[in-house]
Amino acid sequence: MNLIKRNWSNMPGVPNLFDDFFNRELFNWGNNNYSSTSTTVPSVNIMENADAYEVQVAAPGMEKNDFQIKLDGNLLTISSSKQDSSETKEKNFTRREFSYQSFQRSFELPKDVVDQENIQAKYENGLLKLTIPKKEEAKQKPPRLIEIT
Repeated sequence: MNLIKRNWSNMPGVPNLFDDFFNRELFNWGNNNYSSTSTTVPSVNIMENADAYEVQVAAPGMEKNDFQIKLDGNLLTISSSKQDSSETKEKNFTRREFSYQSFQRSFELPKDVVDQENIQAKYENGLLKLTIPKKEEAKQKPPRLIEIT
């Protein structure tokens, strides 16, 4: 008996079902934030207003000490690592479990715009929030009426 890969080109829609079934975890159909190496990559929102950039990283289950935030020139890097382990010993068995989570995301900020000395970061309720203020000269100024003489 030979195993042959089935060509589903004459049946549109069917390959997606089988590809999804065999390439995803059985009970995790919505794993949109998983990379090809099955590691999580947190979702990030970046907003800009007149005075600052705001970055929000969804990272539930972490603690503020798990994060490292670096600004090197205009490259902002947010990384995290967390390791857990547990051990249960009973009379006739020992159960050991461990897990390790890590991620790193980098963002390039506009050059000569960020006020590096006043960046603030806060972590609460599973959300890491960074406020990255702009330098005074980089802030958008309100429209100015020019008088005609």
